[in-house]
Amino acid sequence: MFKNANNRLQIASLLFLFGLMACDDGVSPSASVSVSLSVAVDQSAPAAVGDFATGGLAADITEDDGTHTLVITRVAMVLREVELERLSTPDCPDGVEDDDACEEFEAGPFLLELPTDGSVTTTVSVDADPDVYDEVEFEIHKPEDEGADDLAFLSQHPDFEGVSIRVEGTFDGESFVFLQDLNAEQEMPLVPPLEVTEDTGAVNLTLTVDVRSWFRDGAGALIDPREANKGEAFEAVVADNIEASLDLFEDDDRDGESDD
Repeated sequence: MFKNANNRLQIASLLFLFGLMACDDGVSPSASVSVSLSVAVDQSAPAAVGDFATGGLAADITEDDGTHTLVITRVAMVLREVELERLSTPDCPDGVEDDDACEEFEAGPFLLELPTDGSVTTTVSVDADPDVYDEVEFEIHKPEDEGADDLAFLSQHPDFEGVSIRVEGTFDGESFVFLQDLNAEQEMPLVPPLEVTEDTGAVNLTLTVDVRSWFRDGAGALIDPREANKGEAFEAVVADNIEASLDLFEDDDRDGESDD
């Protein structure tokens, strides 16, 4: 989704600690399997009436409803607390009060630069114990100047203070910057559940984002992103569109489509 994908798709998550929190269930570390999380823009979603989007491998995302033209050149999103959940919660060791803390891996906050060229970009990889996982949770997060994790993130990305999503581009030829301070936890079921065994090869999960649906009203007409910024008329409409635009599935060949 960017003009120069090789240079611009530098995922900030690689700068932060990403660890696996696992129970002491007798599985040796050598039995773990690499699980990666990738991100892509949904290119398969049906177009709205009057949509003349370029699609394919265009460098930018271009939408035209017959009246207005929207060009998106950058989409960046802040995530944190990415959690891979087991189908059945194991017993945690003594001293661990929260079962979640021993069955999930998590990281962040980190910055996702979504690829606007239709590619699938790997963001992070971790080692997961053999088990069955049925859900991935994460939070779209607004970093603030409190807490060590947020402060570390903001030292690298100061323009994201109080901002969880940033979109740049043009609307009818005029430049815009759309900023969203959405704080929202997302629970994405894995259907079918992800089964990790000692014989399983490397596994990839792909998070797809239907960015093309973000700046559309209920009738399918394009929304000027400047009219969806904080306090503007379409703020709530676009926030709802963003939350509804996410999907997650196993995608070991990283082609942006479910393996199931």
